[in-house]
Amino acid sequence: MDQSNEDGNLSQVQHVVLVLSGKGGVGKSTITTELALALQHAGKKVGILDVDLCGPSIPRMLNVGQTDVHQCDSGWVPVYTDAQKSLALMSIGFLLEDPDEAVVWRGPKKTAMIGQFVSDVAWGELDVLLVDTPPGTSDEHLAVLENLKKHRVDGAILVTTPQAVSTGDVRREITFCKKTGVRILGIIENMSGFVCPHCSECSNVFSKGGGEELAKLTGSVFLGSVPLDPLLSTSIEEGKDFIQSFPDSATFSAISSISETLLSSLQTA
Repeated sequence: MDQSNEDGNLSQVQHVVLVLSGKGGVGKSTITTELALALQHAGKKVGILDVDLCGPSIPRMLNVGQTDVHQCDSGWVPVYTDAQKSLALMSIGFLLEDPDEAVVWRGPKKTAMIGQFVSDVAWGELDVLLVDTPPGTSDEHLAVLENLKKHRVDGAILVTTPQAVSTGDVRREITFCKKTGVRILGIIENMSGFVCPHCSECSNVFSKGGGEELAKLTGSVFLGSVPLDPLLSTSIEEGKDFIQSFPDSATFSAISSISETLLSSLQTA
């Protein structure tokens, strides 16, 4: 793929946002998916680049399943989740013959695949491209940054849960961003309380406020909290659009508010 194609594939993408977490299991892919859907419902054209090579779960969350990836003159054609082509997705999950297959690759092969993913996907016009990364700070993250910086990275969203063990890992992720020159767009506290499906009362199962406290300590923007919500979990499991299905829920309000704040931040960057 020559340089002109590489530039062309990202030249019509207005904003590129990384979604990072210091550890696994904090719901980073869920947040990526729901933010993408919220932005789509706000009238934006959105793309998701799923480079979590060891756990590519977003195809299932968006109910696109095993899909053949086609090629055009510019590279790979992303998979669209709707007829209007307002939400595009590219994931390593599409390239695996068996969804239960483990990606057992050494660093150089992972790095080469990420380079291809970043440069060879023909995104077309997008308002926002969300990049769902693996947990931690590894070769994959450096590969993403090195390839995306040929275009531009607007910044990163950091996802944590309220517990100290999670916020401690995210603190290291903040250091990673500062060392690599990535702007921190904000911190999201996921699993912030449990919303009862019967009475809608929120109980703080994992404590509360760790993400907001971390934002204050590090001088970062706190984008908001997203509670544990069985309705959201069910929607994700079944590949349904939670944003469309439950517009009156507190979780919907939280995700919508975060997406609006993110958009404002990107437009003033």
